[in-house]
Formats: sequence, C-alpha cells, structure tokens
Amino acid sequence: MERVAPWLRAVNTVLTPAIAGRRKKVDRLLERAVREAEHRTGSTANGDEAFVEDMRVLLSGYADIEGLTPTGWIAAVQEVTDRLENRLRVRKLHVLMPELADERVDRPIVVTGAPRTGTAMLQRLLAVPEAHRGPLLTELMHPDLEGADHRRRTERAVEALRKAVPTFASVYDMHPDKPDSCVFVLPHGIGHLVRAQLPGYVQWMLERDFTPDYRYLKQTLQVLQHGRPRRRWVLRAPAHLWNLASLTKVFPDAQIVWTHRDPATALASLCSMSETANAVNSSEVDPHAIGRMWLGLLATGIDRARAARERLPAYAVTDVRYRDLTDQVHERLPEIFEDLGAPWGEAEQTALNTSLVEHRGARDHDLTRYGLTETEVDQVLGDYKRAFRNHL
Repeated sequence: MERVAPWLRAVNTVLTPAIAGRRKKVDRLLERAVREAEHRTGSTANGDEAFVEDMRVLLSGYADIEGLTPTGWIAAVQEVTDRLENRLRVRKLHVLMPELADERVDRPIVVTGAPRTGTAMLQRLLAVPEAHRGPLLTELMHPDLEGADHRRRTERAVEALRKAVPTFASVYDMHPDKPDSCVFVLPHGIGHLVRAQLPGYVQWMLERDFTPDYRYLKQTLQVLQHGRPRRRWVLRAPAHLWNLASLTKVFPDAQIVWTHRDPATALASLCSMSETANAVNSSEVDPHAIGRMWLGLLATGIDRARAARERLPAYAVTDVRYRDLTDQVHERLPEIFEDLGAPWGEAEQTALNTSLVEHRGARDHDLTRYGLTETEVDQVLGDYKRAFRNHL
C-alpha cells in the first residue's frame, strides 16, 4: 500500500541535503520561532521560558529521527512556531482581559480511551445538542477570540496533509469546522508519537507533570467561550488516558467517557495509522519498532488511567463499548446520552445516521506486520481485558 504520495518522496529526495546538520540548527530555529511568534502576537516570551524549553525538547526529538525527511523537519519547525504563537496569544489575552479567568468551564464531557476506539465519532455526536459545544479544529489549531479568522491557515494545513497522504482521510477525518482533539492545544503527549519515533521523547513525556498543560487547555477554552453563549464543552483525546490525574486536577467536575475495544484490534489499527504518519516524517520506518512502542505505551496509559480512576467517584466515569458505537449504536447511544444528562432528539438521530454512512467499511489490520501476536497482547494487557471484559 502506498502510504505517501509519490511526488512527496521525490521532493524529499531532492531536499535531503538541505537538512544536513539539523541537530545543530535546533537552537537557532527555536530562537527564530520565538521571534516570529512574538511578532505575530505583539507579545513576549518572557515568563514562558519553561514552555520554550519544552519546545526545544520536542524539536530536538524530531532532529534526532533516523532518516528524517525534509518535509517532516519543515513541518516540525512550523508546528513549534505555531504552538509558540498560540501560547503567547492566549497568555496575552488573559493579561489584557483578566475577566477571562472568571469564565467557568463546568462539567465538561471528556471522551478518551485507547486510540482507535471510536473517540472521534462519539465526541462529534455528543457535540450535536444545542447546549453542548465541541472545539473545532480551526479553534484548536489557532485559538483566538470570536471574530478572529484563522480558518484559511487550518484549511491549508489539512489540504497539505491530504495531498501528502491521499489515504489519510479514510483513517482520520480532519475538517476545519468539525470538533477535534485536544492534542492540538496540549503541547506534549502521544500525538507526536503517532507521527514519529522521537528518540528520548517517550521517557521524557512519561516522567513529565502535565498539570500545567491542562491549565493551558482551560485558559484556551476560556478564550474560545468568551463573549459566546455558555455551553457544555465536549472534549476528546486518547492522550487524556495517560494523564487523567492531571486532567481531573484542573477539571475536577469533568465527566469522563472511557471507550473500550478489543486491545489487539485497536492496537493493529493504531500501528497502521502510525506507520502511515511515520512515512511522512522518516524514510526509515520500522513497523516492528512501532508495534513495540505502542504496546508498551498502551499498557502504561491504561495502568495510569485505572489508578487515577480509583480516586474518582464512580459516577465520574462512563464506560462505552466500541460495539455501542457500531452494531448496537441505535439502542445504546440514546442511553449513553441519557447517562450524561444530554438530550436525544431528531437532530441527534440525524447526526448519527450521517455518521454511520461516513464510517461505513472499516478495514482490518494485520497485527503481525508490527511484530506482535494476539497472545503477546493478551499477556501484556490481560489484566485490563479481565477487569473490563463486560466493556470489550
């Protein structure tokens, strides 16, 4: 299967000499990214030194990728620049408008679970009721006050990805005007690891305190809802599974919705998506390395989420089976809405019917391609399967 467009491989071949010595360029490029962010926002990075240093870790991780492609390097530098710009803009708005801190983010619904377990579909359906709101991709990629228009920038980013990976739309539906994942605001986490094998980043990420990141997410939501009708946020990211303790520290009344699917099936799909994304960023993609990394990460994420859940009241977490969103969706989805205190009516039913048409024809993926067997997955995740056997 062609994972990237042929023209992209040709461009990367021609441009490869231009990124030689990229590791030595990290500091200079980061300084330039800070200057660009400051220029665009009219703000300063003073006081955000920790955020900048964390961006240095991220960019250094990309610089160390074996076989890093020029397009992968360019995209990494641009992402760091955009994240710095967003950070400075959000912080500046909070300084200029102290009332933003009083914007309440009450009882957000937070959809999470292992990747490839139906989180995207469920978030978008839960965002349909008039009283709910899911943050749109444009808002997440370029958060600003109402009236600021960054949609064209988001369109260009989505279009570039579609041209580079023609099959990606069938794997992950990105649209500027649809609700999307919190990873576009959270500066660090597993989202980067879907796209690339970043040397040293996994351990650094797992040892990191994510509480400041979730405070930043809350500040971003406060900016996005300012001057608009107060609605209940519907958030989503599989990455939250690794950091439920930090999330609930910042959003103590969050309603967590944990989606479940057979781990071997979900893992095979995740590895396939990750292999496709890796092919954009590196000319040397090792499927077995992808499999080993994600099996370990998934085990860690589930263990952390279960430990955090034990400290939460039972009503704070709602479990949703993958088949609740597929073959049993007409019976179960109205019940899930009721459990969450959400209305179910004609608009919600219409959205469900449309979603089922869009998600028709999911394909199976070969776990053995990633050096894994179902037996090995069961050995690592067997305790999870036993504990949640009624939800798989």
